[in-house]
Amino acid sequence: MKLRLILGDQLNERHPWFAVPSDEILYTLMEVRSETDYVAHHIQKVTAIFMAMRKFADNLAKKGHKVQYIQLDDPRNQQSFIENIKLIVQRYPIREIEYQEPDEYRLDRTLAELSIKTGLPVTMAKSEHFLTSRDSIAEVFPGKKHYLLETFYRYYRKKYQILILPDGTPEGGRWNFDAENRKSYPKNHVPPEPLFFNHSADEVVTMLSKSGVTTIGQMENNQLHYPLDRAEALRLLEHFAIQLLPNFGTYQDAMHTHHAFGYHSRLSFALNTKMLHPLEVIQRCIDEWRARPGEISLSQLEGFVRQILGWREYMRAIYWAKMPEYATLNYFNHHNPLPEWYWTGNTNMNCLKHTIRQSLQYAYAHHIQRLMVTGNFALLAGCHPNEVDQWYLGIYIDAFEWVEITNTRGMSQFADGGIVGTKPYTSSANYINKMSNYCKSCSYNHKLKHGPRACPFNSMYWHFFHRHRNLLEHNPRIGMMYRTWDKMESDERQKILAQAEKYLNAINDL
Repeated sequence: MKLRLILGDQLNERHPWFAVPSDEILYTLMEVRSETDYVAHHIQKVTAIFMAMRKFADNLAKKGHKVQYIQLDDPRNQQSFIENIKLIVQRYPIREIEYQEPDEYRLDRTLAELSIKTGLPVTMAKSEHFLTSRDSIAEVFPGKKHYLLETFYRYYRKKYQILILPDGTPEGGRWNFDAENRKSYPKNHVPPEPLFFNHSADEVVTMLSKSGVTTIGQMENNQLHYPLDRAEALRLLEHFAIQLLPNFGTYQDAMHTHHAFGYHSRLSFALNTKMLHPLEVIQRCIDEWRARPGEISLSQLEGFVRQILGWREYMRAIYWAKMPEYATLNYFNHHNPLPEWYWTGNTNMNCLKHTIRQSLQYAYAHHIQRLMVTGNFALLAGCHPNEVDQWYLGIYIDAFEWVEITNTRGMSQFADGGIVGTKPYTSSANYINKMSNYCKSCSYNHKLKHGPRACPFNSMYWHFFHRHRNLLEHNPRIGMMYRTWDKMESDERQKILAQAEKYLNAINDL
C-alpha cells in the first residue's frame, strides 16, 4: 500500500493523484500542533484550514478514495507529520510514501527526512499548482544578481500567452497600467457588498480551546465567512469577475473606514490552499473582460493579472532562490519590538487603529493596508523584521511563509536590502490621506510634522531617512528625499527629529 500525504494548503481536488480511486493508496491528512504553534495564528485562519481539510477529506472518501484523517484532539495524534506517519506505517502495510512539493522551506526540510525516519522509499510529486517552478529566478535571470518584477512578469505573460497579440506585443499596447490604478473612493461611493459564506466553526473552536492552542483575533459568533471548498471558491471567483472586476484596478489601492473589502477578490485563501488554480482565475477574468467590451477596461484586468501571474509567482520565486538565508536578513539592523497595540488596535492613529482592528476582525487587509499602513509604520519605527514577519504570518488568513516573508521582509521592511524592491516603501501621512478617509477623523493632524497633534508618520518618516542616510543616500530612487531634507532650515529639522524621538520613546502610547 502507498501512503500519500496531503498538507493543509494542498486542497487541489483536480490533482492527478485523485484521477482514479484505489484500495492500494491511503490518503492522509492531519491536524498537528507543529503547524498551529510555530506562530500565534488568527483563530479564523486555523479554523478555516482545518474545516477545509475536513471537507476535502470527506469529499475524497465520497469519491471512493481511502482516507486517513487525524484530528488535533485524537489521543493517538503525535502532533507532528513524521511521528504520525511512523504510527500509520506500523498500523497499515505501507510500502512507499509520496507527498506533494511543500511550499514552505521548513516543511520541505522536514519531509525530506521521511525516508530516513521511516525506512521506506519516498517520492515528492509536483503540486500542479504554480505557473512557475522553484528555480524560475534562474530561468528568467540566468547568471544575474539583480531581478525586476516587470521582467519576470513579461516573461511569463509571453510564456503563457496571456493578453498577448500574435506579434508578441501586449494587448492595449502596454504591459502595465499601474499608473491608472491609484485612485481613492469618490465621496459617497459604495462598493458592492462582499460575498460571505456562513459556516459554523463551533466544533473546531471548541477543540482548539480544549487543546490549549493559542490564537489571535476574533470570529463573531464562531461564524466563518471564507470559502471552504472548490465549489464555494468558484462562486467567489464568479462574484469577483461579474461584480468587482469592472472597478478593481481603479480602486485597488483605496482605503476606507466603512469598506473593508472594496473591489478586492478575497480569493487569496482559496488560491493559497490550492482550491483554485491561478490560470483558471486569470482566464475567467479575461473571459469576463472580453464579454463586456466598453464596460470593463483593460486597466482593471491587467492590474489583477499582474497580482497573480506577476507578484504572487515572483514572491515564490524569490523565496526559493534565497531561503533559508532570506529569513535572517536585517538590512537596517532594526531591533525594536512591535508596539503592543498591533495585537489590539488600541491606538489614537486612526489608520492603524482601523487597519489592525479590521485585521483582527476579518483576518484580512488588502495590500496597501498591509504595505503602507501597518508595514510602513513598523519600518519607520525600526521594528525587528522577525517580529513583523511573525505578526503578518499569524494574523492573515492567506499568509503562508512562501508568500508572506518576501512581501513582509522584502517589500514592506526592505530588510533584504533591495532583492524584492528597489527602494523602501515608506510614506508620510500625505499618502495615507490621499488614498483613504482615515485622516479625516483622526486624533492627529496629518498636515503637522511637529507639535502636540502632529501625525507620527510625518516626523518618523524623516527620522527614518536621517538615521539611515549612509544606507539610502545613493539610492537613485531616494535622492530627492535627501535634497528636500537638506533644504529645510536647521531649526525645522531639529524640531522634526525631536518630535520623532518623543514618539519613538513612547510608542505604546501613540
